[in-house]
Amino acid sequence: MSSRLKELGKRPLIMGILNVTPDSFSDGGRFLNPRKAIEHAVSMIRAGADIIDIGGESSRPGSEGVSIEEELERIIPIIKKVRDNSDIFISVDTVNSEVARAALEAGADMINDISALRIDPEVAEAAAKRNAYLILMHMRGTPEDMQENTEYDDIIGEISSFLAGAAQKAIEAGVKKDKIIIDPGIGFGKSAEGNFTLLKNLDRFLKLGYPIMVGASRKSFIGKVLELDVDNRLEGSLAAACYAVLNGADIVRVHDVAETKRALTIIEKIVAA
Repeated sequence: MSSRLKELGKRPLIMGILNVTPDSFSDGGRFLNPRKAIEHAVSMIRAGADIIDIGGESSRPGSEGVSIEEELERIIPIIKKVRDNSDIFISVDTVNSEVARAALEAGADMINDISALRIDPEVAEAAAKRNAYLILMHMRGTPEDMQENTEYDDIIGEISSFLAGAAQKAIEAGVKKDKIIIDPGIGFGKSAEGNFTLLKNLDRFLKLGYPIMVGASRKSFIGKVLELDVDNRLEGSLAAACYAVLNGADIVRVHDVAETKRALTIIEKIVAA
């Protein structure tokens, strides 16, 4: 297993996004070809990524799921190739335990479950068996219907309670507490204002006692405020990533690794001054 995650909690880590899908909201179709996917993984590693998050099923708003067979066909060859050529920490973005088990067997180190075990509770058992890291993210419903209800009476309290419960389920399934990472789920069943509220109050999730991941890169709430399409949201994404890190995030999940690395390097220097 890569030693890169030994830095977790000591400095902000960068997770580079590799969507091996035809329909992801930002880069759908760009890396469906295995050769291009590998080239992109290599470029993100060179740019300073600490983790590569490989996903074979889109989770953009309104997206529908794919079969387990198709998901496996998309990601397993990529995981194997990346593992054969690098010690980079590999995460797999999946909600299916069968996919999780195959990915870990192929060389992945981490499972990124956007459903926090709601869709397939056995994902926790798969992670526990391999002593793998497990990311638990808050999402209402599924990607297909998650934006139909974005109202909360107490968004921080409700999400905190949900994540605490999900983490406890993972622990009961055998996942070690120090292998659990939580994600409030920016953009997943939240309004634009709700996403800003989560970022502003991110430090309130620290009381749960788990490392925090934030994925705000290129998302629609940034585009809504700046009135920019998905290809022109770099500055907004960097602002969100920097604020998240200053407010407690341990990992930021991003599309633009090199630019994020540069921005966070300056943030680290300021904090350490």
